[in-house]
Amino acid sequence: MTETKTLLIVEDDAGLQRQLRWAYEGYDVVVAGDRASAIDAVRASEPQVVTLDLGLPPDPDGASEGLRALAEILALKPDAKVIVASGNGAREAALAAIAGGAWDFYSKPIDIDALGLIVARAFHVHALEAENRRLAARGEASGGLGGLITAAPEMLRVTRTIERVAPADVSVMLLGASGTGKELLARGVHEASPRRDAPFVAINCAAIPETLLESELFGHEKGAFTGAVKTTAGKIESANGGTLFLDEIGDVPLALQVKLLRFLQERVIERIGGRRAIPVDVRIVCATHQDVDAMVAKGRFREDLYYRLAEIVVRIPTLAERSGDAALLARHFVHQHRRALNPAVQGLSPDAVAAIDAWNWPGNVRELENRVKRAVIMTEGKYLTAADLDLPGSPEALPINLRAARERADRSAITRALAQADGNISGTARLLGISRPTLYDLLKSYDLHA
Repeated sequence: MTETKTLLIVEDDAGLQRQLRWAYEGYDVVVAGDRASAIDAVRASEPQVVTLDLGLPPDPDGASEGLRALAEILALKPDAKVIVASGNGAREAALAAIAGGAWDFYSKPIDIDALGLIVARAFHVHALEAENRRLAARGEASGGLGGLITAAPEMLRVTRTIERVAPADVSVMLLGASGTGKELLARGVHEASPRRDAPFVAINCAAIPETLLESELFGHEKGAFTGAVKTTAGKIESANGGTLFLDEIGDVPLALQVKLLRFLQERVIERIGGRRAIPVDVRIVCATHQDVDAMVAKGRFREDLYYRLAEIVVRIPTLAERSGDAALLARHFVHQHRRALNPAVQGLSPDAVAAIDAWNWPGNVRELENRVKRAVIMTEGKYLTAADLDLPGSPEALPINLRAARERADRSAITRALAQADGNISGTARLLGISRPTLYDLLKSYDLHA
């Protein structure tokens, strides 16, 4: 359906109200003269774009009432694009409005043509953002750097940093909690570098006993120790020409840190039991969830090795710090695992999405994937619920108006009925007490899928 373009004009000057009302064609224009009526109009009309004069009564010569109106509008409708008006010499008020979430500003006296271009651009951006949210809600996200799926500004900053440093042949240290996607980012470094066509070799230093870790890294000659029945190349040698990813580098024992430092300085290795120096050209990317600075201070990690490994340090946010990513990733994991584990599963119920957004995810992305995978296997319905994910329910925010409340209730009831009827349209309509054509209309209106 084509969404009505609603423009709210908040202006106390009656003459200017009339001028602005007739200046815009193709928009459903709503006018308000003060903060209270503006808030009522936002609730009633849900405008995508608002032009707001900061000088509203009872403070027409100041900006306090306009700034208060801005805050209340954005609290009700965070996706609205609010364009504020400021008089000559009111630069501080305009800056305060931008800091408070205003999308743009214009100066008085008004140039109708210039303001019209700003308004048109605001509607265009709003439509693009709405379409992105709709695609994300349907699980149509695509993998980015290293296959990483994210829409969070916090994580996009990390990927941009990695894209900048990947072409440079420097060592990279990834710092982040377990389950935050450090290996995916390490692969992203490799794939965005000139070494992309050479091997990417990963080793988890915490998963291998200390007695075997040296052999895994450096390899061994035949007969070097009991059980060494043949000469075996180590991970460093196997990664020659490419990238070696040392996960959980903080678990490497001090004795082995000395040998690793020598390799980084001289770029040659000797296999265990060997006497021949083997030159190796490899880029090192390492990762740890530990506080390396504290380990260096306590003498548990060599400072000279740290500086060799940490030419570039990238800190990875936790899933709780990645705004909006939990639900986005959950939908991706549902679609990824349903094919092999339970094709009847179609997606997430509204209460599951609310619960996912409310949970703090101490185990990060790994915990999220495990919960979704288990729920896909165990659920008997078509849509995963908060209970399927073993998550507590989350109270939802108060809707903007009665229409939004009805839509939320309709969506919830239709989703539950679809799950109970296993996607059967006739059964769903019967459970809801409506006709099949009415159900089809509602499915289309709310962009739901049986």
